[in-house]
Amino acid sequence: MVFLEVLRPKQWTKNVLVFAALLFSVKSATMEMLWRSIAGFALFCLVSGCVYILNDYLDREADAAHPEKCRRPMASGRLQPQAGLIFGLLLAAASLYAGWRLEPWFAALLGAYFIVNVAYSLWLKHVVILDIMLIAVGFVLRAIGGGLVINVAFTPWFLLCTMLLALFLAISKRRHELYLLSDGCGQHRRVLEQYSPELLNQLNSIVTTATIMSYSLFTFTSGHTIQLMWTIPIVMYGIFRYLYLIHMEGLGGRPEKVLLEDVHILSAVTVFAASVLTVLYWFE
Repeated sequence: MVFLEVLRPKQWTKNVLVFAALLFSVKSATMEMLWRSIAGFALFCLVSGCVYILNDYLDREADAAHPEKCRRPMASGRLQPQAGLIFGLLLAAASLYAGWRLEPWFAALLGAYFIVNVAYSLWLKHVVILDIMLIAVGFVLRAIGGGLVINVAFTPWFLLCTMLLALFLAISKRRHELYLLSDGCGQHRRVLEQYSPELLNQLNSIVTTATIMSYSLFTFTSGHTIQLMWTIPIVMYGIFRYLYLIHMEGLGGRPEKVLLEDVHILSAVTVFAASVLTVLYWFE
């Protein structure tokens, strides 16, 4: 059970982005495309889990001083660090091989995702600004991977929307960590010493505006039906609700937890997906 826990299955909701390609290709979707998307989602879950194992191994001492992360298997001492690391390496190799059998280009992207995240864990997470940008890159790679596994291309506007939304979540996460850890923030994550609430609030304002504008432009220029514009208010509500949770409720440190526990965010995501499916199926 502890080996499953160290893979952080609660954070696998981030990999749902793999299904975006299938969602926007609903008119031409087949059962084979569905199964390939499910396989791609599962492989991203396993590889991202391996990255979490490496993170936990490297940060086990700092996590032990964190009020929430101290309960993780390695930080709490429930999992021997070397055993966890070996398990992660074997699982990563098996996942990449399975990805190659599924689709070679998808396997290459999966490998790139793993390498980028290893570089992030070892060094780049300590580089201010670049740390949050690399988190966003991980989401873009998920979106591209979802397209590769079913041989569907994305428009640049959609990838830009994905990048900006991921930046929004990453900035919100840093803000929550800064708020939660207060004066001892540098003991847990050194890069937090180079951020301030004012800077993060300013970055979030920029990214929020750019996200809404980019998604609006995507609905008009993606080549899909113009009726997608009716989903713009749903996107705006989801973003505004998340900002409310950040500034009024002190949340935002764990986006996957907010998605599952805040009924308003969950409802917005569900209504958005249903609306896109309906619009593309009936008006495309």
